[in-house]
Amino acid sequence: MLLLHGRCCLFYLEMGSHDGEDEELPPPPPVPPDVIPIKAEDAVGESPAKQILKPKRLLMDRPGIGRKGQPTQLYSNHFKVAVKSTEDVFFHYYVNLKYEDDRPVDGKGIGRKVIDKLQQTYRAELSNKDFAYDGEKSLFTVGGLPQKKNEFTVVLEDVSTGKTAANGSPGGNDSPGGGDRKRVRRPYQTKTFKVEINFAAEVPMSAIGQVIRGEESENSLEALRVLDIILRQHSAEQGCLLVKQSFFYNNPSCFVDLGGGVMGCRGFHSSFRGTQSGLSLNVDVSTTMIVKPGPVIDFLLSNQNVNDPSRIDWQKAKRALKGLRIRTTPANSEFKIFGLSERICKEQTFPLRQRNGSNGDCDTIEITVYDYYAKKGIDLKYSGDFPCINTGKAKRPTYFPIEALQRSNYDSDPMLRACGVSVAPKFTQVEGRILQAPKLKAGNGDDIFSRNGRWNFTNRKFYETCSVNKWAVVNFSARCDVRNLIRDLMRNASAKGIQMEEPFDVFEESPSMRRAPVSRRVDDMFGQIKSKLPGAPRFLLCLLPERKNCEIYGPWKRKCLAEFGIVTQCLAPLRVNDPYLLNLLMKINAKLGGLNSLLQVEASSSIPHVSQVPTIILGMDVSHGHPGQDRPSVAAVVSSRQWPLISRYRASVHTQSARLEMMSSLFKPRGTDDDGLIRESLIDFYTSSGKRKPEHIIIFRDGVSESQFTQVINIELDQIIEACKFLDEKWSPKFTVIVAQKNHHTKFFQTASPDNVLPGTVVDSKVCHPKNFDFYMYQRSTTAISVVAPVCYAHLAAAQVSTFLRLEEMSDASSSQGGGHTSAGSAPVPELPRLHDKVRSSMFFC
Repeated sequence: MLLLHGRCCLFYLEMGSHDGEDEELPPPPPVPPDVIPIKAEDAVGESPAKQILKPKRLLMDRPGIGRKGQPTQLYSNHFKVAVKSTEDVFFHYYVNLKYEDDRPVDGKGIGRKVIDKLQQTYRAELSNKDFAYDGEKSLFTVGGLPQKKNEFTVVLEDVSTGKTAANGSPGGNDSPGGGDRKRVRRPYQTKTFKVEINFAAEVPMSAIGQVIRGEESENSLEALRVLDIILRQHSAEQGCLLVKQSFFYNNPSCFVDLGGGVMGCRGFHSSFRGTQSGLSLNVDVSTTMIVKPGPVIDFLLSNQNVNDPSRIDWQKAKRALKGLRIRTTPANSEFKIFGLSERICKEQTFPLRQRNGSNGDCDTIEITVYDYYAKKGIDLKYSGDFPCINTGKAKRPTYFPIEALQRSNYDSDPMLRACGVSVAPKFTQVEGRILQAPKLKAGNGDDIFSRNGRWNFTNRKFYETCSVNKWAVVNFSARCDVRNLIRDLMRNASAKGIQMEEPFDVFEESPSMRRAPVSRRVDDMFGQIKSKLPGAPRFLLCLLPERKNCEIYGPWKRKCLAEFGIVTQCLAPLRVNDPYLLNLLMKINAKLGGLNSLLQVEASSSIPHVSQVPTIILGMDVSHGHPGQDRPSVAAVVSSRQWPLISRYRASVHTQSARLEMMSSLFKPRGTDDDGLIRESLIDFYTSSGKRKPEHIIIFRDGVSESQFTQVINIELDQIIEACKFLDEKWSPKFTVIVAQKNHHTKFFQTASPDNVLPGTVVDSKVCHPKNFDFYMYQRSTTAISVVAPVCYAHLAAAQVSTFLRLEEMSDASSSQGGGHTSAGSAPVPELPRLHDKVRSSMFFC
């Protein structure tokens, strides 16, 4: 079922003096006799007085429950939790695992095996206590252990991961590149561990009451964390694969073949939450993707949809393999892939230390990986002409031939009873409200009414259309009838009121360029365009050979938008029909300055609050690289323009440190200028809205977790206020900050129907936060986006411009740094190319 998607949290703020800001501060409390005072360091760029006087903004309390809309009864995937007694105490212990030679244990999954074995072996010494272990450093019990400091020796059988080999050599004798390490025999059948369990803190169950009242504290969050860990421990004991807060059963019925060497795995996500109706357990269906177990070469063939290993694209293979876990044969050891060798197996050499037979000394020789395996009596049937898998590091590689590797195959709680926690077996029933659907205006003054959450544009023209002239088509080896495509596109454009002339030309990629580097292919295509066109085209339609992960997309967009200022639309013409072309024309019309539709209240300038005073709407999001990539994050701000309209937007983008979610470039003063993202938006609004400054700023923020709400209204909002003050010290607009969350796990179902929850449904009772102003709302749109347009636009802008970064350069740079995240100030963050003036204020991101 499609379920409720959007969760929003609102905060209202107004610039100006804060109550009590000018009042004299109370004297500081006396320093205890056993405390030595130290000097606090000043924050960068701020005086101590400013730090002391600056108030911390708090989340807004819920003002009440909404009343508008048609009532509807719903079920929610929240289960009521009862706590019999809050007098029990969780004891938190710090766990330190080491091998018997004092090396730390860093292999994933080993910790749980060791702690399980410890509990079986020493149950009497531990007073028969049950454990809740997070798999890493934290362990919890109900009531304390007999000793605050505990040391145990645990002997574990069948530890076969490469990390357990003696002296830490991942491959032992069978790993080219590992031969210069101390030579060892195969890993033992048993392994001995030293385990330290030391008392860390007490977590009182009474803190659950704070959660229910919405009074979050360190103890209350820790108490919920303990309950979550207990459930994860229960799932681990049943053989589930644990991924963050989700667990997946190793059951064939839970797996779905997705193609490309990847399988989908269904499971569940669970978390305890404080709500208006008390403590609840939120259980949601969850899905993850895993790589099919089997030989690595089979995975690459399936992933790239080829039958012959000689047709494998090794640049794509490098990105697909990085970070995967593999098992070697015949050693049966497990490693994580770091990358590929620069040379093929028959040519890739490594230094091998071997004993000199005459005097017993060791000599170092250079030997290829292929010859090394031949000396070992292992016949490599097809790996000789392929790169090797590197499971080491850039400066200390460990190479394996591809055919020697396989993908790994991962095959009512007593603690809850002990602390008096029980979970109701039934869904929580809530009351929602269905809000009336807004009407849209199309061309020729037509009204469009919503039906089942959608507005149908069939037989209607766009509200305001553009003219498509001075345009051309480029074809990067896409297999389609280009002339038929152009004819159908022009026919549909005419039906929507768009004047589209014949394209100047169709530029076909030369067959000789198809296997050339991407940058050369793009440069060659622009060489053709410049040689044949009399001037720069206004619009380019680009046909790509594949729909997803096409390497041409990023360099092509960068060339068009940054270097030449040309609006472009890409498509992969696999199955093209009239509905597809209609969606394509909506994007083209918006990019070239047209308006597909308007809200009726927007056309009549009667939007409450927004139409009365100049109001700018901001959408903000940050795009991060894929897990394991150490590429910069890209922050995007989209802003409305031409008030009183709210349907035209422009975007500003900036890079920042990898994985950093809080935007750091909203305000960037440089001398007498501000190079931040907000200044561009404010100035564009002023020039496009009749020289009016916004009196109200509405901010939609996407991509932040609940723990980051206060950072949004203190760190990011501070920058926005500074940007406003930088332009005019006396300017004091009002602010509304709305955090939009679409990846939450609360779902709703109709009580009397198997159908989806109706569009426009809003819920703000029973399962919402007990104190903060939040609500759940199911979307309305012409397509199935789950958030308001500014948030969607910000996401698209950040994701599209992030493709401008050269992926190969980012990957190589992260490899040379050992794959660590770039932290603020530790390494320079590459700048994005500035968008060309011709497209900077367009909706290029649609």
